[in-house]
Amino acid sequence: MLKRIYLDTSIYGGYFDIEFEVWTKILFSQIANNEFLVLYSYLIELEISYAPKQLQLLVNSIPIKNKELINFSDKAVELASLYIKENVVGLTSISDCIHIALATINNADVLVSWNFKHIVNVDRIRGYNSVNLSRGYKALDIRTPNEILNYE
Repeated sequence: MLKRIYLDTSIYGGYFDIEFEVWTKILFSQIANNEFLVLYSYLIELEISYAPKQLQLLVNSIPIKNKELINFSDKAVELASLYIKENVVGLTSISDCIHIALATINNADVLVSWNFKHIVNVDRIRGYNSVNLSRGYKALDIRTPNEILNYE
């Protein structure tokens, strides 16, 4: 069964960033080889619409069979607001919180990010998962691309 992964916006930018491009390009290669199913939200679409054209083209290059569109919901906004209320992150990180909430509610196997300040951070991950578990959701695995790649 394909691993269902939620890519936050930093992953798309990482494709063109010298610091992150190697791992990100390997990840996209594995997505194209049907090794992952990308959970894709309208929030990503909105954020990418303000990004350089090359990022928009990258998003659109993911084969439709390797993408699952997930709905933006009031439930996700409510869960994201709880992350802020519980001081996991500040109000300025609301979009990051919505990504995490969407991945949680839609049972992603892992959320993949290069955002070390607000997402891929041990203390933040513990905070997000504390809220998730207190609300009856499973803990969300949050990783960088190099941690989830298939090495065979």
